[in-house]
Amino acid sequence: MSDHQTAPVIRDDEEMDYEPLDIADGVTRSVMLDESDGTPNFRMRQYKLEPSAEVPKHTNEVEHEVYNVSGEYVVGIGDEEHTVSEGDTLLIPAGTVHWFRNESDEESEFVCVVPNGDTGTELLEKS
Repeated sequence: MSDHQTAPVIRDDEEMDYEPLDIADGVTRSVMLDESDGTPNFRMRQYKLEPSAEVPKHTNEVEHEVYNVSGEYVVGIGDEEHTVSEGDTLLIPAGTVHWFRNESDEESEFVCVVPNGDTGTELLEKS
């Protein structure tokens, strides 16, 4: 065990700052925890997708673990589409083409965990 210990962080939802995602209209993102909080390995982000919002096809050099907090959306992973509901979890392997689309009439929210550092996002089409 290391001599250096990271201090615990507890953050209320009201403290989260959501900013528009520059590659997609109707999508906002909040960085919940990252290196600035002392996380040694991973960062956690929360995304909100308004009705009809879509994150275009892209790849990342790192894996994504995703937990759907609320609502329903369609996720494309490779050549397959899946409807994701509240409580569902996803693993999107590194290098896999993926996208998100909210076809419902309600906002959807999901939490995404990725390794610290550059995710190596490559946009394959514009929204």
